[in-house]
Amino acid sequence: MKHLTDIKSLSKSTILELFASAEKISASDITATKKWHPGKSAIALFFENSTRTLASFQLACQRLGVDVTALNVAHSSTQKGETIKDTVLTLNAMQPDLFIVRHHENHIQDKIVDWIGQETGVINAGDGSHQHPTQGLLDLFTIWQHKQQFDDLKVTIIGDIKHSRVANSLIDGLQLMQTKEVVVYGPDALIPEQLNALKASNMKSALCDADVVVMLRIQKERLPKDTHVDFSQWHQQYGLNSENLKAAKANAIVMHPGPMNRGIEITDRVADGEQSVILQQVRNGVLMRQAIIHRMLEL
Repeated sequence: MKHLTDIKSLSKSTILELFASAEKISASDITATKKWHPGKSAIALFFENSTRTLASFQLACQRLGVDVTALNVAHSSTQKGETIKDTVLTLNAMQPDLFIVRHHENHIQDKIVDWIGQETGVINAGDGSHQHPTQGLLDLFTIWQHKQQFDDLKVTIIGDIKHSRVANSLIDGLQLMQTKEVVVYGPDALIPEQLNALKASNMKSALCDADVVVMLRIQKERLPKDTHVDFSQWHQQYGLNSENLKAAKANAIVMHPGPMNRGIEITDRVADGEQSVILQQVRNGVLMRQAIIHRMLEL
């Protein structure tokens, strides 16, 4: 695995190997894993704001002994008129081992791979509304920890599906893992046409007998101005609370990639409740990114 730009580039067996690697890392002392990749280097190119993703990548690199440099894009040459291609080629001349890239343009990481070839690994840390493969993998890993299988699960994803790279990667990953049933629910305007076959007719049917419930925030920064959605009624129609969660299975887990808008897509009681695995997702973000970076640098 030289690059990771799209979760669909992986196989089920590779994903299971990444799960095993993350479990091994979890059981290892940080002092030990820091000796795995001394002398390796990574550059994090984040052209969009990020808190948890950037921090988890930085920690993942540090805990593997990888020197990581996070580029402050606000002060980079792209703000002076330099193209992203020239920025990447300039940085690549410094001979890093990995680029970790987040950008608002769909498929930009694939372009970067074309520009630099196989010389340096590229990890997609989010591109527009297209893909967020490391988030998809950590979400799959979290489900695996609780359910140990996918072929008998109902996974429900609720919210702004159309503009969510998290939803795209998770749905692709769930299909790769041969999940029994994947259901999406949200306003018609926020469900892409290609997923209409997965769309529930109402909140109750979306949640009925679900094993996993994934809540998504509204991607307001990506919505077209002519989007017809009444956001003032969002929680009443699409929010998860302790009452409607009862429709799911008693042992269902509740997930959210963050950042959460409490009181809009999820209530405090659910977000902080016994069924919530949201903080576990955050912990798994570091572990799964360690597993991915380790696999890429091993080759």
